[in-house]
Amino acid sequence: MKKLLEYLVTSIVEHPEAVVIEESEEEGQINLNIQVHQDDVKIVIGKQGQTIKALRELVKIKAIKERKKVTVNLLNQ
Repeated sequence: MKKLLEYLVTSIVEHPEAVVIEESEEEGQINLNIQVHQDDVKIVIGKQGQTIKALRELVKIKAIKERKKVTVNLLNQ
């Protein structure tokens, strides 16, 4: 799931080299934390949060296929 999220985020931002995704697992739930360049925050969030919602949904679909729970967070808001 980390690779999928990394691919999606680096494809839409203007500074793909600044994208950092940290993965941690607590009590069976996977947490994916995204950090991007300050100029790219608005791109990742999107208009009314539509882009970040779409990213969360895509990762959630993959998690459901693997029978896991996942949370996606954008850290530099």
